[in-house]
Amino acid sequence: METGAPHIPVLLRPLLAACAPVSGRWLDGTFGAGGYARGLLAAGADHVTGVDRDPLALQMAAAWAGEYGDRLSLVAGNFSGLDTYAGMLDGIVLDLGVSSMQLDQAERGFSFQKDGPLDMRMSQAGLSAADLVNETEEATLADILYLYGEERASRRIAHAIVTARAQGPITTTLRLAEIVARCLPRPKPGQSHPATRSFQAIRIAVNTEFDELAEGLAAAERALKPGGKLAVVTFHSLEDRIVKRFFQTRATEQQSNRYAPSAQGPAHSFALATKRAIGPDEQELAENPRSRSAKLRVGIRTEAPAHKLDLAALDVPQLQRRKGGRK
Repeated sequence: METGAPHIPVLLRPLLAACAPVSGRWLDGTFGAGGYARGLLAAGADHVTGVDRDPLALQMAAAWAGEYGDRLSLVAGNFSGLDTYAGMLDGIVLDLGVSSMQLDQAERGFSFQKDGPLDMRMSQAGLSAADLVNETEEATLADILYLYGEERASRRIAHAIVTARAQGPITTTLRLAEIVARCLPRPKPGQSHPATRSFQAIRIAVNTEFDELAEGLAAAERALKPGGKLAVVTFHSLEDRIVKRFFQTRATEQQSNRYAPSAQGPAHSFALATKRAIGPDEQELAENPRSRSAKLRVGIRTEAPAHKLDLAALDVPQLQRRKGGRK
């Protein structure tokens, strides 16, 4: 949950290189502070539609968006509906997870670096993290921590949260962080805060981020012209697994086993721009510590029809999948 260097678009240079030449109509589905949109416009995009569910991001952009005239349009909405915002597109960029801008504001409740209300809502509407922490039954809360945060001590933490909230509602970030930290060993130098995984899991649940991601990828598949590029930047393994599986199911032939011939299936709707994910180089790591865990994947749309969305095929974590092994 580091703030790092604020508002620097992660992996922008390799993204622009992988998508070159940049031209035509693009959509930035996670607009934030506008770093990717500005980069795309500077690289040659004729028009960029910036989409964000956070009303603050669009309010802040109003101060500078006019510099680009009719080359930049702003839309309030979720990127899961991006195929309804701008017609057919030449490129789409998605920068997943919480933004530095959101982390830096204690009142948004995303980070335990400073005390603030337990909120975490990207849209600033609907169920808050406090609602989830104080109202969710213990077993479901444990599942959220395990499936969305890969927290192996999920049952222990969920029980501690339920015990603590019985004495009074959990309403601040530091109180939740302290409850979680008491359930885990003290971190060694260089290790992340014990509450990092739990905060990630709760944020993902509050904002339905995994379903939003899967639906957004499918919407991008529908919205891109043949030859259009889809660039996705992820920051943790669960996000990256979904994106990787999305491209695998659409850009490679599926086999029932390693010895069997390829099974007949839908035609490939994407070609991979690179075989492997692109990470930050030394220059970027020095400029922006937030990029340390970032991965960029880029696909190029073919003329094949869009596939039907299958959450199970993309390995999207679902709460109903109860698994053993949690402590």
